[in-house]
Amino acid sequence: MSTTPTPAPTTAARPPRTGGDLVIESLTALGADTVFGLPGQHALGLFDALRRAPDVRYVGLRVENNAGFAADAYARTTRRVAPLLVSTGPGALLTLPALQEAAAGSAAVLAIGSQVPVAGLGGGRHGYLHELPDQAAAFRGVVKSVHTVRTASQIPSAVAAAWESALGAPHGPVWLEIPQDVLLAPVDVPPVAELAVFPRELPPRRELIEEAARRLGAARRPVILAGGGVVRAGAEAELLALAERLRAPVATTFGGKGAFPWEHPLSLQSWLEDRHTTDFLEDADTLLVVGSGLGELSSNYHTFRPRGRVVQIEADLGKLESNHAGLGLHADARTALAALLAELPGRLPEPRPERRPDQPSPDQPSPDEPTPEAAVAALLARVRDRLDGQGLEAERRILAAVRAALPDDAVSCWDMTILAYWAWSAFDPRRTNALHSAQGAGGLGYGFPAALGAAVAAPGRPVLAVSGDGGAMYSLAELATARQYDLPVTWLIVDDGGYGILREYMTDAFGATSAEATELTRPDFVALAGAFGVPAVRTDPERLAADLAAALAAPGPSVVVLPARLRMFAPTHLTA
Repeated sequence: MSTTPTPAPTTAARPPRTGGDLVIESLTALGADTVFGLPGQHALGLFDALRRAPDVRYVGLRVENNAGFAADAYARTTRRVAPLLVSTGPGALLTLPALQEAAAGSAAVLAIGSQVPVAGLGGGRHGYLHELPDQAAAFRGVVKSVHTVRTASQIPSAVAAAWESALGAPHGPVWLEIPQDVLLAPVDVPPVAELAVFPRELPPRRELIEEAARRLGAARRPVILAGGGVVRAGAEAELLALAERLRAPVATTFGGKGAFPWEHPLSLQSWLEDRHTTDFLEDADTLLVVGSGLGELSSNYHTFRPRGRVVQIEADLGKLESNHAGLGLHADARTALAALLAELPGRLPEPRPERRPDQPSPDQPSPDEPTPEAAVAALLARVRDRLDGQGLEAERRILAAVRAALPDDAVSCWDMTILAYWAWSAFDPRRTNALHSAQGAGGLGYGFPAALGAAVAAPGRPVLAVSGDGGAMYSLAELATARQYDLPVTWLIVDDGGYGILREYMTDAFGATSAEATELTRPDFVALAGAFGVPAVRTDPERLAADLAAALAAPGPSVVVLPARLRMFAPTHLTA
Protein backbone atom coordinates (compact mmCIF):
# COMPACT_ATOMS: atom_id res chain seq x y z
CA MET A 1 0.00 0.00 0.00
CA SER A 2 1.49 3.30 -1.01
CA THR A 3 0.76 6.71 0.38
CA THR A 4 1.11 10.12 -1.15
CA PRO A 5 3.24 12.47 0.92
CA THR A 6 1.33 15.45 2.31
CA PRO A 7 2.72 18.65 0.86
CA ALA A 8 4.41 20.90 3.37
CA PRO A 9 2.28 23.92 4.26
CA THR A 10 3.22 27.03 2.41
CA THR A 11 3.32 30.50 3.87
CA ALA A 12 2.04 33.23 1.62
CA ALA A 13 4.66 35.83 0.98
CA ARG A 14 3.95 38.96 2.98
CA PRO A 15 3.37 41.88 0.65
CA PRO A 16 6.13 44.45 0.77
CA ARG A 17 5.56 47.49 2.90
CA THR A 18 4.99 50.66 0.93
CA GLY A 19 4.76 54.39 1.38
CA GLY A 20 1.11 53.82 2.24
CA ASP A 21 2.18 51.68 5.19
CA LEU A 22 4.42 54.48 6.41
CA VAL A 23 1.42 56.83 6.44
CA ILE A 24 -0.81 54.47 8.43
CA GLU A 25 2.04 53.50 10.77
CA SER A 26 2.75 57.19 11.40
CA LEU A 27 -0.90 57.89 12.19
CA THR A 28 -0.99 54.93 14.56
CA ALA A 29 2.20 56.06 16.28
CA LEU A 30 0.55 59.43 16.90
CA GLY A 31 -2.49 57.83 18.51
CA ALA A 32 -5.01 57.58 15.64
CA ASP A 33 -7.42 54.66 15.91
CA THR A 34 -10.08 55.88 13.45
CA VAL A 35 -9.86 57.33 9.95
CA PHE A 36 -12.55 58.61 7.60
CA GLY A 37 -12.39 58.72 3.84
CA LEU A 38 -13.27 57.57 0.37
CA PRO A 39 -10.87 55.69 -1.92
CA GLY A 40 -9.72 56.71 -5.37
CA GLN A 41 -7.26 55.30 -7.88
CA HIS A 42 -4.28 57.42 -6.81
CA ALA A 43 -4.92 56.79 -3.11
CA LEU A 44 -5.19 53.00 -3.25
CA GLY A 45 -1.78 52.65 -1.63
CA LEU A 46 -3.27 54.21 1.51
CA PHE A 47 -6.29 51.94 1.52
CA ASP A 48 -4.22 48.83 0.82
CA ALA A 49 -2.11 49.68 3.88
CA LEU A 50 -5.25 49.96 6.00
CA ARG A 51 -5.79 46.23 5.45
CA ARG A 52 -2.58 45.63 7.41
CA ALA A 53 -3.59 47.90 10.32
CA PRO A 54 -6.11 45.94 12.40
CA ASP A 55 -6.08 48.54 15.18
CA VAL A 56 -7.28 51.34 12.89
CA ARG A 57 -10.99 51.62 12.20
CA TYR A 58 -11.91 52.88 8.74
CA VAL A 59 -15.24 54.65 8.25
CA GLY A 60 -16.01 55.14 4.57
CA LEU A 61 -18.58 57.63 3.37
CA ARG A 62 -20.09 58.06 -0.08
CA VAL A 63 -19.06 61.66 -0.87
CA GLU A 64 -15.75 63.29 0.08
CA ASN A 65 -17.45 66.44 1.40
CA ASN A 66 -19.57 64.30 3.71
CA ALA A 67 -16.49 62.38 4.84
CA GLY A 68 -14.96 65.74 5.74
CA PHE A 69 -18.04 66.73 7.76
CA ALA A 70 -17.91 63.39 9.60
CA ALA A 71 -14.23 63.92 10.41
CA ASP A 72 -15.02 67.47 11.57
CA ALA A 73 -17.62 66.30 14.11
CA TYR A 74 -15.36 63.46 15.26
CA ALA A 75 -12.59 65.98 15.91
CA ARG A 76 -14.94 68.35 17.75
CA THR A 77 -16.46 65.60 19.88
CA THR A 78 -13.14 64.02 20.88
CA ARG A 79 -11.00 67.18 20.77
CA ARG A 80 -8.48 64.98 18.94
CA VAL A 81 -7.13 64.77 15.39
CA ALA A 82 -9.43 63.15 12.82
CA PRO A 83 -7.57 61.73 9.80
CA LEU A 84 -9.36 62.00 6.44
CA LEU A 85 -8.09 60.00 3.45
CA VAL A 86 -9.06 61.02 -0.11
CA SER A 87 -7.77 60.87 -3.66
CA THR A 88 -6.32 63.38 -6.11
CA GLY A 89 -8.10 66.16 -8.00
CA PRO A 90 -11.91 65.87 -7.80
CA GLY A 91 -11.77 63.86 -4.59
CA ALA A 92 -9.44 66.34 -2.95
CA LEU A 93 -11.38 69.41 -4.10
CA LEU A 94 -14.68 67.99 -2.83
CA THR A 95 -13.33 68.21 0.72
CA LEU A 96 -12.93 72.00 0.58
CA PRO A 97 -16.39 73.00 1.95
CA ALA A 98 -15.94 70.62 4.87
CA LEU A 99 -12.41 71.86 5.55
CA GLN A 100 -13.67 75.45 5.50
CA GLU A 101 -16.20 74.52 8.19
CA ALA A 102 -13.48 72.73 10.16
CA ALA A 103 -11.36 75.89 9.98
CA ALA A 104 -14.25 78.07 11.15
CA GLY A 105 -15.08 75.62 13.96
CA SER A 106 -11.46 74.90 14.99
CA ALA A 107 -11.75 71.17 14.26
CA ALA A 108 -8.45 69.30 13.97
CA VAL A 109 -8.98 67.43 10.68
CA LEU A 110 -5.82 65.98 9.11
CA ALA A 111 -6.76 65.61 5.44
CA ILE A 112 -4.37 63.35 3.55
CA GLY A 113 -4.77 63.27 -0.21
CA SER A 114 -2.89 61.59 -2.96
CA GLN A 115 -1.19 63.46 -5.78
CA VAL A 116 -0.18 62.73 -9.34
CA PRO A 117 3.19 60.95 -9.64
CA VAL A 118 6.25 62.96 -8.62
CA ALA A 119 7.12 63.73 -12.23
CA GLY A 120 3.87 65.69 -12.53
CA LEU A 121 4.40 67.93 -9.50
CA GLY A 122 5.09 71.58 -10.11
CA GLY A 123 2.66 72.06 -12.99
CA GLY A 124 4.53 69.93 -15.49
CA ARG A 125 1.25 69.14 -17.31
CA HIS A 126 2.03 65.54 -18.19
CA GLY A 127 -1.63 64.74 -18.61
CA TYR A 128 -1.99 62.45 -15.60
CA LEU A 129 -5.48 61.50 -14.46
CA HIS A 130 -6.83 64.09 -11.95
CA GLU A 131 -3.87 66.38 -12.66
CA LEU A 132 -4.01 69.98 -11.44
CA PRO A 133 -1.28 72.58 -12.05
CA ASP A 134 -1.07 73.25 -8.29
CA GLN A 135 -3.44 71.15 -6.20
CA ALA A 136 -2.01 72.46 -2.91
CA ALA A 137 -2.86 76.05 -3.90
CA ALA A 138 -6.56 75.24 -3.62
CA PHE A 139 -6.09 74.51 0.09
CA ARG A 140 -3.80 77.32 1.21
CA GLY A 141 -6.58 79.82 1.84
CA VAL A 142 -8.68 77.28 3.74
CA VAL A 143 -6.47 75.22 6.07
CA LYS A 144 -3.87 76.06 8.72
CA SER A 145 -0.95 74.52 6.84
CA VAL A 146 -0.15 72.60 3.65
CA HIS A 147 2.44 69.81 3.46
CA THR A 148 3.72 68.05 0.33
CA VAL A 149 5.76 64.83 0.39
CA ARG A 150 8.12 63.89 -2.46
CA THR A 151 9.90 60.82 -1.08
CA ALA A 152 8.96 57.95 1.23
CA SER A 153 11.53 58.96 3.85
CA GLN A 154 9.72 62.27 4.26
CA ILE A 155 6.38 60.65 5.17
CA PRO A 156 6.70 60.11 8.97
CA SER A 157 8.07 63.60 9.62
CA ALA A 158 5.48 65.20 7.33
CA VAL A 159 2.60 63.36 9.03
CA ALA A 160 3.94 64.41 12.43
CA ALA A 161 4.31 68.04 11.33
CA ALA A 162 0.76 68.10 9.97
CA TRP A 163 -0.59 66.48 13.15
CA GLU A 164 1.25 69.00 15.31
CA SER A 165 -0.13 71.87 13.24
CA ALA A 166 -3.71 70.56 13.50
CA LEU A 167 -3.49 70.33 17.31
CA GLY A 168 -1.69 73.63 17.87
CA ALA A 169 -3.82 76.39 19.39
CA PRO A 170 -6.24 77.05 17.85
CA HIS A 171 -7.09 73.61 16.49
CA GLY A 172 -7.79 73.48 12.77
CA PRO A 173 -7.63 71.47 9.55
CA VAL A 174 -4.43 70.79 7.63
CA TRP A 175 -3.70 69.34 4.19
CA LEU A 176 -1.01 66.74 3.43
CA GLU A 177 -0.52 65.39 -0.10
CA ILE A 178 1.58 62.44 -1.23
CA PRO A 179 2.21 61.38 -4.85
CA GLN A 180 0.70 58.12 -6.07
CA ASP A 181 4.04 56.53 -6.88
CA VAL A 182 5.43 57.37 -3.43
CA LEU A 183 2.44 55.69 -1.80
CA LEU A 184 2.92 52.55 -3.92
CA ALA A 185 6.71 52.23 -3.85
CA PRO A 186 8.18 49.49 -1.61
CA VAL A 187 10.11 50.75 1.42
CA ASP A 188 12.98 49.04 3.19
CA VAL A 189 12.85 50.74 6.60
CA PRO A 190 11.59 49.49 9.96
CA PRO A 191 7.92 50.15 10.82
CA VAL A 192 7.29 53.53 12.43
CA ALA A 193 7.20 52.91 16.17
CA GLU A 194 7.21 56.37 17.71
CA LEU A 195 6.73 59.96 16.64
CA ALA A 196 7.00 63.01 18.89
CA VAL A 197 4.85 66.08 18.40
CA PHE A 198 4.73 69.29 20.44
CA PRO A 199 1.55 71.23 19.59
CA ARG A 200 1.72 74.93 20.38
CA GLU A 201 0.05 75.61 23.74
CA LEU A 202 -0.03 79.41 23.46
CA PRO A 203 0.15 80.62 27.08
CA PRO A 204 -0.69 84.28 27.77
CA ARG A 205 1.93 86.90 28.45
CA ARG A 206 2.25 87.65 32.14
CA GLU A 207 1.96 91.43 31.90
CA LEU A 208 -1.27 91.13 29.88
CA ILE A 209 -2.82 88.81 32.44
CA GLU A 210 -1.95 91.26 35.20
CA GLU A 211 -3.55 94.14 33.29
CA ALA A 212 -6.65 92.13 32.36
CA ALA A 213 -7.08 91.05 35.98
CA ARG A 214 -6.71 94.66 37.14
CA ARG A 215 -9.43 95.82 34.75
CA LEU A 216 -11.81 93.00 35.55
CA GLY A 217 -11.23 93.30 39.30
CA ALA A 218 -12.05 97.02 39.19
CA ALA A 219 -15.10 96.64 36.94
CA ARG A 220 -18.54 97.41 38.35
CA ARG A 221 -20.47 95.72 35.56
CA PRO A 222 -18.24 93.05 34.01
CA VAL A 223 -19.85 90.80 31.41
CA ILE A 224 -18.36 87.78 29.62
CA LEU A 225 -18.99 86.67 26.03
CA ALA A 226 -17.81 83.07 25.60
CA GLY A 227 -17.18 81.73 22.10
CA GLY A 228 -16.31 78.45 20.49
CA GLY A 229 -12.71 78.82 21.59
CA VAL A 230 -13.80 78.04 25.15
CA VAL A 231 -15.37 74.75 24.06
CA ARG A 232 -12.49 73.72 21.80
CA ALA A 233 -9.97 74.43 24.58
CA GLY A 234 -12.02 72.56 27.20
CA ALA A 235 -12.11 75.71 29.35
CA GLU A 236 -15.67 75.39 30.68
CA ALA A 237 -14.66 74.85 34.33
CA GLU A 238 -12.35 77.87 34.28
CA LEU A 239 -15.06 80.01 32.69
CA LEU A 240 -17.61 79.02 35.34
CA ALA A 241 -15.18 79.70 38.17
CA LEU A 242 -14.22 83.12 36.79
CA ALA A 243 -17.83 84.16 36.18
CA GLU A 244 -18.82 83.22 39.71
CA ARG A 245 -15.81 84.94 41.20
CA LEU A 246 -16.61 88.17 39.35
CA ARG A 247 -20.39 87.67 39.49
CA ALA A 248 -20.25 88.44 35.78
CA PRO A 249 -23.18 87.54 33.48
CA VAL A 250 -22.15 85.23 30.62
CA ALA A 251 -23.53 85.06 27.09
CA THR A 252 -22.37 82.32 24.75
CA THR A 253 -21.96 82.66 21.02
CA PHE A 254 -23.60 80.10 18.73
CA GLY A 255 -20.29 78.28 18.45
CA GLY A 256 -19.82 78.48 22.22
CA LYS A 257 -23.10 76.83 23.20
CA GLY A 258 -22.62 74.61 26.22
CA ALA A 259 -19.60 76.56 27.44
CA PHE A 260 -21.66 77.88 30.37
CA PRO A 261 -24.62 76.24 32.16
CA TRP A 262 -27.82 77.38 30.43
CA GLU A 263 -29.90 77.74 33.62
CA HIS A 264 -27.18 79.30 35.77
CA PRO A 265 -28.38 82.56 37.44
CA LEU A 266 -25.62 84.41 35.56
CA SER A 267 -26.43 82.86 32.15
CA LEU A 268 -27.58 85.26 29.44
CA GLN A 269 -27.91 82.17 27.22
CA SER A 270 -27.32 82.71 23.49
CA TRP A 271 -29.76 85.37 22.30
CA LEU A 272 -27.12 87.25 20.34
CA GLU A 273 -29.52 88.21 17.55
CA ASP A 274 -31.74 90.02 20.05
CA ARG A 275 -31.19 93.73 20.52
CA HIS A 276 -31.85 93.48 24.26
CA THR A 277 -28.81 91.20 24.57
CA THR A 278 -26.74 93.48 22.35
CA ASP A 279 -27.63 96.44 24.58
CA PHE A 280 -26.68 94.44 27.70
CA LEU A 281 -23.26 93.60 26.26
CA GLU A 282 -22.72 97.17 25.12
CA ASP A 283 -23.52 98.48 28.61
CA ALA A 284 -20.75 96.47 30.31
CA ASP A 285 -18.02 98.68 31.71
CA THR A 286 -15.61 95.79 31.01
CA LEU A 287 -16.51 93.09 28.50
CA LEU A 288 -14.36 89.97 28.53
CA VAL A 289 -14.54 88.21 25.15
CA VAL A 290 -13.10 84.69 25.28
CA GLY A 291 -12.60 82.53 22.20
CA SER A 292 -14.56 84.73 19.80
CA GLY A 293 -13.57 87.21 17.12
CA LEU A 294 -16.86 89.14 17.52
CA GLY A 295 -17.76 88.31 13.94
CA GLU A 296 -21.04 88.85 12.12
CA LEU A 297 -23.27 86.46 14.06
CA SER A 298 -21.65 87.12 17.44
CA SER A 299 -22.07 90.89 17.10
CA ASN A 300 -25.71 90.93 15.92
CA TYR A 301 -24.55 91.54 12.35
CA HIS A 302 -21.93 94.11 13.37
CA THR A 303 -24.42 96.38 15.15
CA PHE A 304 -22.67 95.80 18.50
CA ARG A 305 -20.93 98.99 19.72
CA PRO A 306 -19.24 98.56 23.13
CA ARG A 307 -19.33 101.59 25.38
CA GLY A 308 -16.89 100.24 27.97
CA ARG A 309 -13.55 98.49 27.80
CA VAL A 310 -13.03 95.25 25.89
CA VAL A 311 -10.62 92.53 26.98
CA GLN A 312 -10.27 89.84 24.31
CA ILE A 313 -8.67 86.40 24.69
CA GLU A 314 -8.23 84.75 21.29
CA ALA A 315 -5.95 81.99 20.01
CA ASP A 316 -6.38 83.00 16.35
CA LEU A 317 -4.06 85.97 15.96
CA GLY A 318 -5.93 87.30 12.93
CA LYS A 319 -9.11 87.73 15.00
CA LEU A 320 -7.47 89.71 17.80
CA GLU A 321 -8.96 93.25 17.77
CA SER A 322 -10.16 92.58 14.21
CA ASN A 323 -13.58 94.10 14.93
CA HIS A 324 -13.21 96.09 18.16
CA ALA A 325 -10.23 97.67 19.86
CA GLY A 326 -9.33 96.43 23.31
CA LEU A 327 -6.75 94.72 25.44
CA GLY A 328 -5.88 91.72 23.30
CA LEU A 329 -4.41 88.51 24.72
CA HIS A 330 -3.14 86.12 22.07
CA ALA A 331 -3.63 82.96 24.09
CA ASP A 332 -5.45 79.67 24.48
CA ALA A 333 -8.73 80.16 26.35
CA ARG A 334 -8.05 77.56 29.04
CA THR A 335 -4.56 78.69 30.00
CA ALA A 336 -5.58 82.36 29.94
CA LEU A 337 -8.68 81.86 32.09
CA ALA A 338 -6.69 79.75 34.55
CA ALA A 339 -4.08 82.51 34.77
CA LEU A 340 -6.79 85.13 35.37
CA LEU A 341 -8.25 83.04 38.17
CA ALA A 342 -4.84 82.78 39.79
CA GLU A 343 -4.33 86.54 39.52
CA LEU A 344 -7.75 87.73 40.71
CA PRO A 345 -8.62 87.84 44.42
CA GLY A 346 -10.48 84.81 45.73
CA ARG A 347 -13.50 86.56 47.23
CA LEU A 348 -16.74 87.45 45.48
CA PRO A 349 -17.18 91.18 44.95
CA GLU A 350 -20.15 92.99 46.39
CA PRO A 351 -23.15 93.59 44.09
CA ARG A 352 -22.43 96.46 41.74
CA PRO A 353 -24.93 99.31 41.36
CA GLU A 354 -25.99 100.53 37.94
CA ARG A 355 -25.73 104.14 36.83
CA ARG A 356 -28.77 106.40 36.65
CA PRO A 357 -29.77 108.09 33.37
CA ASP A 358 -28.08 111.25 34.61
CA GLN A 359 -24.83 109.35 35.16
CA PRO A 360 -23.50 108.64 31.65
CA SER A 361 -20.08 107.42 32.73
CA PRO A 362 -19.67 103.68 33.35
CA ASP A 363 -17.50 104.57 36.36
CA GLN A 364 -20.27 106.42 38.23
CA PRO A 365 -22.31 103.89 40.20
CA SER A 366 -25.84 104.18 41.47
CA PRO A 367 -27.18 102.55 44.61
CA ASP A 368 -30.29 101.37 42.75
CA GLU A 369 -28.57 98.99 40.33
CA PRO A 370 -30.00 95.45 40.42
CA THR A 371 -27.74 92.54 41.26
CA PRO A 372 -26.12 90.81 38.27
CA GLU A 373 -28.48 87.86 38.74
CA ALA A 374 -31.53 90.15 38.72
CA ALA A 375 -30.24 91.96 35.64
CA VAL A 376 -29.86 88.63 33.83
CA ALA A 377 -33.41 87.57 34.76
CA ALA A 378 -34.78 90.91 33.56
CA LEU A 379 -32.93 90.63 30.25
CA LEU A 380 -34.25 87.12 29.56
CA ALA A 381 -37.78 88.28 30.43
CA ARG A 382 -37.50 91.06 27.84
CA VAL A 383 -36.34 88.53 25.23
CA ARG A 384 -39.34 86.29 26.00
CA ASP A 385 -41.71 89.26 25.81
CA ARG A 386 -40.42 90.16 22.36
CA LEU A 387 -40.93 86.60 21.14
CA ASP A 388 -44.41 86.41 22.70
CA GLY A 389 -45.58 89.21 20.44
CA GLN A 390 -44.60 87.50 17.17
CA GLY A 391 -46.99 84.55 16.95
CA LEU A 392 -44.19 81.95 16.99
CA GLU A 393 -45.79 79.43 19.33
CA ALA A 394 -45.53 76.60 16.78
CA GLU A 395 -41.78 77.05 16.30
CA ARG A 396 -41.18 77.26 20.03
CA ARG A 397 -43.22 74.13 20.69
CA ILE A 398 -41.36 72.16 18.02
CA LEU A 399 -37.97 73.14 19.45
CA ALA A 400 -39.21 72.27 22.94
CA ALA A 401 -40.37 68.88 21.65
CA VAL A 402 -36.91 68.17 20.25
CA ARG A 403 -35.34 69.13 23.59
CA ALA A 404 -37.83 66.95 25.52
CA ALA A 405 -37.09 63.92 23.31
CA LEU A 406 -33.32 64.24 23.38
CA PRO A 407 -31.54 62.45 26.27
CA ASP A 408 -29.27 64.65 28.34
CA ASP A 409 -26.16 62.74 27.24
CA ALA A 410 -26.98 62.96 23.53
CA VAL A 411 -25.01 64.78 20.85
CA SER A 412 -26.85 66.87 18.26
CA CYS A 413 -25.61 68.08 14.85
CA TRP A 414 -27.53 70.80 13.04
CA ASP A 415 -27.59 71.68 9.36
CA MET A 416 -28.27 75.15 7.96
CA THR A 417 -32.03 75.16 8.39
CA ILE A 418 -34.61 77.35 10.18
CA LEU A 419 -34.97 75.02 13.16
CA ALA A 420 -31.18 75.14 13.59
CA TYR A 421 -31.22 78.92 13.54
CA TRP A 422 -33.72 78.75 16.38
CA ALA A 423 -31.47 76.28 18.18
CA TRP A 424 -28.50 78.62 17.95
CA SER A 425 -30.35 81.11 20.15
CA ALA A 426 -32.89 79.06 22.10
CA PHE A 427 -31.68 75.47 22.55
CA ASP A 428 -30.14 74.23 25.78
CA PRO A 429 -27.57 71.50 24.94
CA ARG A 430 -27.44 70.54 28.67
CA ARG A 431 -23.78 69.64 28.47
CA THR A 432 -20.66 71.02 26.92
CA ASN A 433 -19.36 70.06 23.49
CA ALA A 434 -22.65 68.33 22.65
CA LEU A 435 -24.10 70.63 19.97
CA HIS A 436 -22.35 71.03 16.63
CA SER A 437 -23.51 73.06 13.66
CA ALA A 438 -22.27 74.51 10.39
CA GLN A 439 -22.72 78.12 11.51
CA GLY A 440 -19.01 78.83 11.02
CA ALA A 441 -18.80 78.55 7.24
CA GLY A 442 -22.52 78.08 6.64
CA GLY A 443 -22.48 75.32 4.03
CA LEU A 444 -25.45 73.02 3.48
CA GLY A 445 -25.35 69.30 4.15
CA TYR A 446 -23.46 69.26 7.46
CA GLY A 447 -26.04 67.78 9.85
CA PHE A 448 -26.31 64.09 8.93
CA PRO A 449 -22.70 63.24 8.01
CA ALA A 450 -21.49 65.19 11.06
CA ALA A 451 -23.83 63.12 13.21
CA LEU A 452 -22.30 59.94 11.77
CA GLY A 453 -18.85 61.18 12.79
CA ALA A 454 -20.12 62.08 16.27
CA ALA A 455 -21.64 58.61 16.63
CA VAL A 456 -18.28 57.03 15.81
CA ALA A 457 -16.61 59.34 18.35
CA ALA A 458 -19.13 58.72 21.14
CA PRO A 459 -20.22 55.07 21.02
CA GLY A 460 -23.19 54.32 23.23
CA ARG A 461 -24.54 57.87 23.15
CA PRO A 462 -27.61 58.69 21.04
CA VAL A 463 -26.97 61.22 18.28
CA LEU A 464 -29.49 63.51 16.58
CA ALA A 465 -29.08 65.13 13.16
CA VAL A 466 -31.40 67.97 12.13
CA SER A 467 -31.77 69.06 8.49
CA GLY A 468 -34.23 70.77 6.24
CA ASP A 469 -35.29 68.99 3.08
CA GLY A 470 -32.90 71.11 1.01
CA GLY A 471 -29.89 70.28 3.18
CA ALA A 472 -30.97 66.64 3.43
CA MET A 473 -30.62 66.27 -0.32
CA TYR A 474 -26.86 66.82 0.06
CA SER A 475 -26.53 63.81 2.36
CA LEU A 476 -29.00 61.14 1.26
CA ALA A 477 -26.25 58.81 0.06
CA GLU A 478 -24.99 58.59 3.63
CA LEU A 479 -28.07 56.62 4.64
CA ALA A 480 -26.08 53.72 3.17
CA THR A 481 -23.16 54.60 5.46
CA ALA A 482 -25.40 54.75 8.52
CA ARG A 483 -26.85 51.35 7.67
CA GLN A 484 -23.51 49.76 6.78
CA TYR A 485 -21.95 50.70 10.13
CA ASP A 486 -25.23 50.49 12.08
CA LEU A 487 -24.62 53.89 13.63
CA PRO A 488 -27.18 55.08 16.23
CA VAL A 489 -28.12 58.33 14.50
CA THR A 490 -31.68 59.65 14.30
CA TRP A 491 -32.14 62.08 11.41
CA LEU A 492 -34.90 64.65 11.83
CA ILE A 493 -35.79 66.13 8.44
CA VAL A 494 -38.00 69.22 8.57
CA ASP A 495 -39.67 69.17 5.16
CA ASP A 496 -40.93 72.61 4.13
CA GLY A 497 -40.73 72.06 0.39
CA GLY A 498 -37.68 74.17 -0.34
CA TYR A 499 -34.84 76.28 0.95
CA GLY A 500 -36.94 77.76 3.73
CA ILE A 501 -34.55 80.35 5.10
CA LEU A 502 -33.66 81.60 1.61
CA ARG A 503 -37.38 81.88 0.91
CA GLU A 504 -37.66 84.15 3.95
CA TYR A 505 -34.59 86.17 3.06
CA MET A 506 -35.77 86.79 -0.50
CA THR A 507 -39.26 87.74 0.61
CA ASP A 508 -37.93 90.15 3.23
CA ALA A 509 -35.40 91.73 0.84
CA PHE A 510 -37.34 91.80 -2.42
CA GLY A 511 -40.99 91.32 -1.49
CA ALA A 512 -41.22 87.97 -3.28
CA THR A 513 -39.33 84.76 -3.76
CA SER A 514 -38.15 82.98 -6.89
CA ALA A 515 -39.99 79.66 -6.98
CA GLU A 516 -37.46 78.24 -9.44
CA ALA A 517 -34.67 78.96 -6.97
CA THR A 518 -36.17 78.18 -3.56
CA GLU A 519 -38.99 75.64 -4.13
CA LEU A 520 -37.86 72.04 -4.47
CA THR A 521 -39.09 68.75 -5.82
CA ARG A 522 -38.05 66.18 -3.25
CA PRO A 523 -38.49 62.46 -2.68
CA ASP A 524 -40.69 60.61 -0.23
CA PHE A 525 -38.07 60.62 2.52
CA VAL A 526 -39.79 57.86 4.48
CA ALA A 527 -39.87 55.51 1.48
CA LEU A 528 -36.34 56.44 0.50
CA ALA A 529 -35.00 55.65 3.96
CA GLY A 530 -36.81 52.34 3.81
CA ALA A 531 -35.04 51.53 0.56
CA PHE A 532 -31.76 51.75 2.48
CA GLY A 533 -33.12 49.54 5.23
CA VAL A 534 -33.39 52.47 7.65
CA PRO A 535 -36.62 52.68 9.72
CA ALA A 536 -38.50 55.93 9.13
CA VAL A 537 -41.71 57.61 10.27
CA ARG A 538 -43.65 60.70 9.19
CA THR A 539 -44.73 62.76 12.19
CA ASP A 540 -46.49 66.01 13.09
CA PRO A 541 -45.88 68.65 15.78
CA GLU A 542 -48.17 66.91 18.27
CA ARG A 543 -46.47 63.53 17.93
CA LEU A 544 -42.94 64.81 17.35
CA ALA A 545 -41.61 64.39 20.91
CA ALA A 546 -42.90 60.83 21.22
CA ASP A 547 -41.80 59.75 17.73
CA LEU A 548 -38.37 61.31 18.14
CA ALA A 549 -37.86 59.76 21.58
CA ALA A 550 -38.80 56.33 20.25
CA ALA A 551 -36.41 56.65 17.32
CA LEU A 552 -33.55 57.80 19.56
CA ALA A 553 -34.12 54.88 21.92
CA ALA A 554 -34.07 52.28 19.13
CA PRO A 555 -30.76 50.72 18.05
CA GLY A 556 -29.18 51.73 14.74
CA PRO A 557 -30.08 54.55 12.38
CA SER A 558 -33.56 56.01 11.92
CA VAL A 559 -35.32 58.87 10.14
CA VAL A 560 -38.16 61.10 11.39
CA VAL A 561 -39.78 63.39 8.81
CA LEU A 562 -41.69 66.46 10.00
CA PRO A 563 -43.64 68.30 7.27
CA ALA A 564 -43.71 71.89 8.55
CA ARG A 565 -43.10 75.40 7.27
CA LEU A 566 -41.38 77.32 10.06
CA ARG A 567 -40.70 81.03 10.48
CA MET A 568 -37.79 82.87 12.03
CA PHE A 569 -38.17 85.40 14.81
CA ALA A 570 -37.94 89.01 13.65
CA PRO A 571 -34.39 90.36 13.25
CA THR A 572 -33.34 93.27 15.42
CA HIS A 573 -30.19 94.38 13.62
CA LEU A 574 -32.08 96.03 10.76
CA THR A 575 -33.44 98.76 13.02
CA ALA A 576 -30.40 99.16 15.25
